[in-house]
Amino acid sequence: MSYLPKVDPDSGERYLPIMRRGKSLLRDALLNKGTAFTEHERDIFGLRGLLPAYVTTIEEQVNRAMSGYRQMETDIDRYFLLSRIQDSNETLYFRLVSEHLEEMTPIIYTPVVAEACRKWSNHFRRTRGMFVTPADRGRMEQVLRNVPADPEVIVVTDNERILGIGDQGVGGMGIPIGKLALYTLGAGIHPACCLPVSLDVGTDNGDLLKDPLYVGWRQKRLRGDKYWSLVDEFARAVKRVYPTALLQWEDFGKGTSFRHLNTHRDTISSFNDDIQGTAAVSVAGLLGAMRITGEKLIDQRIVLLGAGSAGVGISRLIVDAMVEEGATRAEAKSRIFTLDSKGLVVEGRQGLDGHKREFAVEPERIADWGAVGDRIQLTDVVRRARPTVLFGVSGQAGAFSEDVVRMMAQNTRRPVILPLSNPTSHAEAKPVDIIHWTEGRAIVGTGSPFGDVLYSGRRYRIGQGNNVFIFPGVGLGTIVSRATKVTDGMFLAAAQTLAGCVSDELRAMSCVYPSIREVRSCSMAVARAVAKRAVSDGVAEPRDDLEAAIAAAVWEPDYVPYRPA
Repeated sequence: MSYLPKVDPDSGERYLPIMRRGKSLLRDALLNKGTAFTEHERDIFGLRGLLPAYVTTIEEQVNRAMSGYRQMETDIDRYFLLSRIQDSNETLYFRLVSEHLEEMTPIIYTPVVAEACRKWSNHFRRTRGMFVTPADRGRMEQVLRNVPADPEVIVVTDNERILGIGDQGVGGMGIPIGKLALYTLGAGIHPACCLPVSLDVGTDNGDLLKDPLYVGWRQKRLRGDKYWSLVDEFARAVKRVYPTALLQWEDFGKGTSFRHLNTHRDTISSFNDDIQGTAAVSVAGLLGAMRITGEKLIDQRIVLLGAGSAGVGISRLIVDAMVEEGATRAEAKSRIFTLDSKGLVVEGRQGLDGHKREFAVEPERIADWGAVGDRIQLTDVVRRARPTVLFGVSGQAGAFSEDVVRMMAQNTRRPVILPLSNPTSHAEAKPVDIIHWTEGRAIVGTGSPFGDVLYSGRRYRIGQGNNVFIFPGVGLGTIVSRATKVTDGMFLAAAQTLAGCVSDELRAMSCVYPSIREVRSCSMAVARAVAKRAVSDGVAEPRDDLEAAIAAAVWEPDYVPYRPA
């Protein structure tokens, strides 16, 4: 059945034709209104006697839910309370969170979702989304057709690299669920059009395998050709069953994320948020910093601590942005220095992963550094490369030491320092320390939420580089434009647009990201830019009705009248 409202051609009223009645209707979270069912609806849908007498408004329901929320003592308790509301009444859930977005976004996603993933099996009560295991090999299309509504967006994970906490087995499902909630909150994608998928291929987390409450596939993680063929079968099935759906790869390991993206991006509309979404929000912060300093991107010297999927994705998009400013690709690459756990990534280093070679430094570029040994650490790179921009995507808490930050502050009037690792406990440095170590000159953005910093009588707003500013708008723009592929240019357009969404008031506080309260307006701007870039990149046809199409695609969490189908 369709969960999308229709418009009466005579009255112009929005309504929803439904077939469910009685308890079946009350159990469908996408249709349930709880005590907000009208007297007329209670009569015609067999609800009389199944609900308390008083007919409430959605505003009253929000107030009641908020009262329960305030009684919760811990953030993880708040997370699971909101999950229960979502499982019971999707419209109420999204209305509640949208009205308390700044407060609740960290609860329903990072950082609290990390703890929820750890405790997933212990709290499992009701299924959501789709779980695919190796036992489904050979019947993937049949499994996908069990979905009750055709999805527009699918977020899939194999649970191997969940945020900064690693392999969580089936508990990684919390990530696709959270990401899709943000698609709805950010870009108005109807929750019925969102499908979270866990590729439950086992786990190497021994604690989970020993846990008697674990609900996942109780095997060691599938590897090698059997793994690749299972994922390939899944992607092909998505293409056949839902040919217009957008597929987002999420929280795959560094050894699999690039292969999945490279294998499937030309055959199915898809992207990897850890590579491309993180790159776009990171580059948006960098472009936002350039708006504050008045400098050009092509004049920056950039160091990235972290050479995994995020680090490589950021480097790629920085190069694209510099090329648009007039640099050659070689010139742009020469301004980027990438470090992994072994130090500076240098060409010819033994055992260098394939994806890291793209931004490996040529030995002749550092011949005069006087480095001792084959591992050049962050302190040496900052001393010799004299960066103006420092990114942290390493997951190493405290990696940006006072010595490193003070040394960097000697290279430039306004050092740009972006410790982006999640969750909060994994950030490379605390904003308050960075501001103090640079005497208030640093421009700081983070991956997790941090409070304002007061220094020498001035307030610094610490903007959060949350991917929610990027992927919902990219998704909406891709859907509306009917793009056959998600290009790197579409992500650059998203980054450029987001940088322009920061108000003058926030820039005055050295802030490089908008408030999370502005995510809807930012997503609309990103969607327009992405749709237009899809046309210019040759993966979509022009639409004269783009604005109207975007407006029509956006769902608001309000109750509409029901009529019998």
